[in-house]
Amino acid sequence: MLGIVYMVIAGAPLRYLGINIGALGIGLSMLGMVGHVATAGCRRADAAIVTMAGALLATALLGAEVNGAARWVNLAGLAVQPSLILLPVLLVAFARTRSASATTGIVIAAAAMALQPDRAMAGMLALCVAILTVTRRDRHTVIAFAAGVVGFAATLMRADTLPAAPYVDQILYSSFDVHTGAGLAVWGGAALMLVPGIVGFSRDPDNRTVYAAFGVAWFAAIVAAALGNYPTPVVGYGGSAIIGYVVSLFALPKLTGGSVPMGGRTEDLADRSPSDLDLFVALA
Repeated sequence: MLGIVYMVIAGAPLRYLGINIGALGIGLSMLGMVGHVATAGCRRADAAIVTMAGALLATALLGAEVNGAARWVNLAGLAVQPSLILLPVLLVAFARTRSASATTGIVIAAAAMALQPDRAMAGMLALCVAILTVTRRDRHTVIAFAAGVVGFAATLMRADTLPAAPYVDQILYSSFDVHTGAGLAVWGGAALMLVPGIVGFSRDPDNRTVYAAFGVAWFAAIVAAALGNYPTPVVGYGGSAIIGYVVSLFALPKLTGGSVPMGGRTEDLADRSPSDLDLFVALA
């Protein structure tokens, strides 16, 4: 909503506002699928990771190319960036499920980012698996980290010549040229994106690596938008990041057990199954 405030103040076409709102609706409609994957067994989660990585590689090989970069898929006249939709949830899923298959998916994703090439998303992958390696080192995270570093280094070897797109790139700075309120909306919205990871990290010790993966992934996307001509996630025009953010948000652990004090008494949370309605209210 803060991104829409910015675009209204900046005079963006109404079509842009509609696409962002529609992307939010699409993201919410995917919650059921994501909920099942997030609570599925390791085998199904591994298959989901490899499938998403394969889609990213297919984009690099067959996607629409602009100025030497193949990061997009054209759907009904709209340019969709699969990496912004799939890579964050792939990284969150890898933080929850570490196996040979999941690691293979990370290696494929790193290769896809190098081939596209997409320096911002390659940096997201490398930084995220680096944090996972530091917090919980094992054979799988070390291999994933090596693949991430090689993929990111490969993107640095090729010049990124894509120009800035209006209402998409460099808006962390240009929004203040439009109006102070627009700039505050953009920066405020970007900061709010990190709140779920920060709160989850501090209040759910058992799943800190998962929340760290979420927070670092989107922090990397914001930093990339500040440093180069890369999409400003969620608060800028573009539905891919909105869908990706919602999907990765609901891939985080759900409350499944334990107890909390309720006005002097204790409620057993295992007796109340967390519903998507609760999560809709939380998102609102």
